[in-house]
Amino acid sequence: MYKEFRELSRADAVKSLYQDMAARHRARFRSIHILRVVEIEKTEDIRRPYIKQLLQNNIRFPLPHRVSKARSTFVANRPVTF
Repeated sequence: MYKEFRELSRADAVKSLYQDMAARHRARFRSIHILRVVEIEKTEDIRRPYIKQLLQNNIRFPLPHRVSKARSTFVANRPVTF
């Protein structure tokens, strides 16, 4: 099986591999054997379309479920006791 991950370090990529295999395939840590970890230098070497979509210059990550905080009418103040 060939997997591609977009991470900042090789250790993070290996961690993502274990998490992905456990989530999608219910594979255990002891049953996964990593043969090679390679950093891809050229963008032409990327095979997976879900990684290729991250190479675009105008990529945006919208936040559709953002909840705006409403200002309260009542504001709590500390009591003055002197």
